Amino acid sequence: MTAGSDGPRAVAGEAALHIPVLGDEVLDFLRVVDGGIYVDGTFGAGGYTRAILAAADCRVIGIDRDQAAIARGASMVSAAQGRLTLIEDQFSNLAAVAHETGADAVDGVVLDLGVSSMQLDTPERGFSFRLDGPLDMRMGSDGPSAADVVAHADERDLANIIFLLGEERHSRGVARAIVRARAEAPIRTTAALASIVGRVVRSKPNDIHPATRTFQALRIFVNDELGELVAALTAAERILKPGGRLVVVSFHSLEDRIVKSFLIERSETRGGSRHAPELVRPEPTFGVLTKKPVTAGEAELSRNPRARSAKLRAGERTEAAPRAGALDDLLPRLPSLADVMKGR
Repeated sequence: MTAGSDGPRAVAGEAALHIPVLGDEVLDFLRVVDGGIYVDGTFGAGGYTRAILAAADCRVIGIDRDQAAIARGASMVSAAQGRLTLIEDQFSNLAAVAHETGADAVDGVVLDLGVSSMQLDTPERGFSFRLDGPLDMRMGSDGPSAADVVAHADERDLANIIFLLGEERHSRGVARAIVRARAEAPIRTTAALASIVGRVVRSKPNDIHPATRTFQALRIFVNDELGELVAALTAAERILKPGGRLVVVSFHSLEDRIVKSFLIERSETRGGSRHAPELVRPEPTFGVLTKKPVTAGEAELSRNPRARSAKLRAGERTEAAPRAGALDDLLPRLPSLADVMKGR
């Protein structure tokens, strides 16, 4: 069945308020079936969840750390008549959340990474350099804000955060300008920070906004987005049943690189070397379904320019046991948020 079919599989009373990026492709790779259980680890506006529920007589566990997103989804829960459970939590905890809702194993996990359009379009959330508001950027409701990081991080840490997470080549100049400006007055608003960055980073017509990379870096750092992603990938490995599908849509190179590296590492079986031929290597836990990332076609790009940077990667769970151990080598080397707030 396709999304939008009527009858008991449709989510009655729900208009298609949000069309998710690469929505058709996500459904194809998830291979949604009747009786299946799926985790939408980044519920947001509910676009993927709505499509999954309409595609089959299945169940969805939606997770979002944004309290506002969970509140907005209340009508979907009611319309789904027991097929949708929404949980306010971080998607790194998706395996535990699934267990707590009675799912020992699931048929699919989908992750749509980055910031949502709703968050960007709400000035008081502090994500946008185009809309003045408090310099917040927190996806959840607790922990230090971007203003706290800008106020406490030393110049070297600021430069590293902006360079490694924003890929901003003027990171040292931006960090220096921030430190000088905060010595004169606290930097509390998005407009104030954007103005400071704009005096250092010059842009040409049709270039991205000068503050784009700095705002991206601070948002990723404040929310530990890359650490969350690595933890979510390993959580998906633990909760997916054999044949279950993992589908991830990312919007910049840092995220895509982590997803690609994870799937490659988990799909390889490296044999022993001549120095240790008897060494037993773990069996692959995933089969890679996307040798190259799937990107949006021209029709989708004409409807939604935001899809231009989207890349979809997918894997299918094997019968091998989940692998143990951390994947810290996938993350850039940066101080923790706690260390930065302590002035380390």
